[in-house]
Amino acid sequence: MQLPETQVAVLRAADAQSNRDVTDIADELDEQPQAVARAGFELDDRGLASLDERGEETVTLTEEGERYVEEGLPEIALYEAAVDAGAAENPVSLGQLIGEAGLDGDAVDIALANFARKGYGDVESGDVTVDPGADPADDPELRALEALVAGEDVDDESVLDQLDRRGLVERDERTVRSITLTGDGVTALMEGVEAAETVDRLTPELLTSGEWESVEFTDYNVEAAADDIEPGRKHSLREMADRVKDVLVGMGFQEMRGPTVDADFWIHDCLFMPQDHPARTHWDRFAIENPAKIDEIPEDLVERVKAAHRDGVGEDSEGYHSPWDEDFARQLALRGHTTSLTSRHLAGEALGDLEPPQRFFSVEKAYRNDELDATHLLEFFQIEGWVMAEELSVRDLMGTFTEFYEQFGITDLEFKPTYNPYTEPSFELFGRHPETDELIEIGNSGIFRPEMLEPLEVDCDVMAWGLALERLMMLATGAEDIRDVHGTLVDLEYLRTEEVIY
Repeated sequence: MQLPETQVAVLRAADAQSNRDVTDIADELDEQPQAVARAGFELDDRGLASLDERGEETVTLTEEGERYVEEGLPEIALYEAAVDAGAAENPVSLGQLIGEAGLDGDAVDIALANFARKGYGDVESGDVTVDPGADPADDPELRALEALVAGEDVDDESVLDQLDRRGLVERDERTVRSITLTGDGVTALMEGVEAAETVDRLTPELLTSGEWESVEFTDYNVEAAADDIEPGRKHSLREMADRVKDVLVGMGFQEMRGPTVDADFWIHDCLFMPQDHPARTHWDRFAIENPAKIDEIPEDLVERVKAAHRDGVGEDSEGYHSPWDEDFARQLALRGHTTSLTSRHLAGEALGDLEPPQRFFSVEKAYRNDELDATHLLEFFQIEGWVMAEELSVRDLMGTFTEFYEQFGITDLEFKPTYNPYTEPSFELFGRHPETDELIEIGNSGIFRPEMLEPLEVDCDVMAWGLALERLMMLATGAEDIRDVHGTLVDLEYLRTEEVIY
């Protein structure tokens, strides 16, 4: 019998008495596991071998899980501290126990979340009582972690599920294939099996030499199962960003770029945002320590911006009449919005003085200390844009949005008046989610105020906006949670399979 060379090698390496793992055979033959598996499928088709498949799960500890094996679970530390403090007889203050248990930061919340769940006791009105009959030494989650460290299996799926939810283990599933020699395979080997001279692919050399007409090609079983191949692809959010850029360039806009770390002067002060605004506190901005501030800001511009903040601009403006600290304005931070790029361009710092009409945009990252949820992350992409021209109106702004969003099939925009320190009039944009039918805020916009434009020496109208790229993607694709798209909880399967629809 003649067979392709790889099939002959696999047939000879297989065993009639036991299953041999495909990866073991591949190592022995110095072949790729995919090639051995393909040969196994072909031998199975011929009845010479049996190829079996089974799912196998591997469970490994995360860094946090390894730390808990060494230091103990936070809820057990809380329980032991409470027992030592006499909480089995009388309630003990939680504040006292946290210090005695050596808990701080996230460990406090983790301990509280699991303390009552495991029946170790109760926490009511800031006081802790414990169940003296509880046995933390026999905690199933701790025993499972210790077993995994020792290389042992954990059979309790409910415990593994809980450890997975807590982020203490990572579970990985893979398909394991094994090959067993059949009776017909043994007979074939005894009668003699030879390697046929076959070719498994059509090469340029075969084509140019003409040999392709006389060689024998390897048979392929196109119905045989094969390993999933996950090639690299462009991130779906990047695809959306590229589409946005194409649309805006088609509308006559130029792209602008600028520093991710910038002085508060460009991020906030030039936007006529008071220095005591809540968005400028250390709770909302990400300040930079080294270097902590910047010196390269034109002194005359600093004086004009300071005057606008203190006294206003023109007869009808009074400014904020509040302290303005130049040292604070020079401090560096991650930009909380990309309007800092607009400030630099309007001031002539980016490209020199600009004469109207002008249209600019950017699709860049911004950073805010927001609470994480389905529509908020600490970092996000902002679609910044502005138009400089004479006698602009809100109608021009709304028309620009209508034209832009129509390119993505979004036609049911809603507008709501709002307040911004740097625009008047101002309004927010809302779009309806195609799956949940919920109205989602997708942007903020307005006409820049004289208090912003005059210090920058801009003497015509400027309309501007900041739109959320992630929320545009939600409306365009039906995605319901931006944490699936990027961030620490990203859904890799979603990114591998999602098609961006415009």
